[in-house]
Amino acid sequence: MAKFEQARETLISQLRSKGIRDERVLAVLGRTRRERFVSPKFEVRTYEDGPLPIEHGQTISQPYMVALMTECLELTGDESVLEIGTGSGYQSAVLAQLCREVVTIERFESLSATARDALRAEGHRNIRFELGDGTIGVREFAPYDAIIVTAAAPRVPESLYQQLKLTGRMVIPTGGADVQTLQVVEKRSAGPSIRDICGCRFVKLIGAEGWQDHSG
Repeated sequence: MAKFEQARETLISQLRSKGIRDERVLAVLGRTRRERFVSPKFEVRTYEDGPLPIEHGQTISQPYMVALMTECLELTGDESVLEIGTGSGYQSAVLAQLCREVVTIERFESLSATARDALRAEGHRNIRFELGDGTIGVREFAPYDAIIVTAAAPRVPESLYQQLKLTGRMVIPTGGADVQTLQVVEKRSAGPSIRDICGCRFVKLIGAEGWQDHSG
């Protein structure tokens, strides 16, 4: 919608000022209509650089964090990417424009369905939608060039690491329930190489190799 064009331009300027340098990532963020993935009641806040609530206690991530995590993947266009946590579908939309194929997994069926409808309406056809425990990945389509985890794990799930190609990289927040560190994990022949990027706060990654679900 035309009324959001200026807001998107302002957001991109903010992302540049915060250190995002990948021009492909900035271009994609500049044309991805975040309003299609935000609840109508939060429409006025669509292009604020902050997270917004969605169903099931989840969030649509802060645009800066979407940009940063995507930049850390260093995508060139021909990759197969596994996304853990479909959520609203906004991160999926960004990835779909930067790689060959996205496999995205979500544990809440209603979130997956809503995201699928929004993404298809936006014309994205290179996304596979899966339901299940994201901590164990999607073995059927492994190995992946890159994995992005959009919820916080206590540690790097071994199943996800094993589904990376050699020289592939994973971007994941790890740490405690309240505060985490965003990390880039590269798979090398000698073992994982882990680089800390910044502090962050994400919802918990629930599953067999993540946090337990105590919601009852």
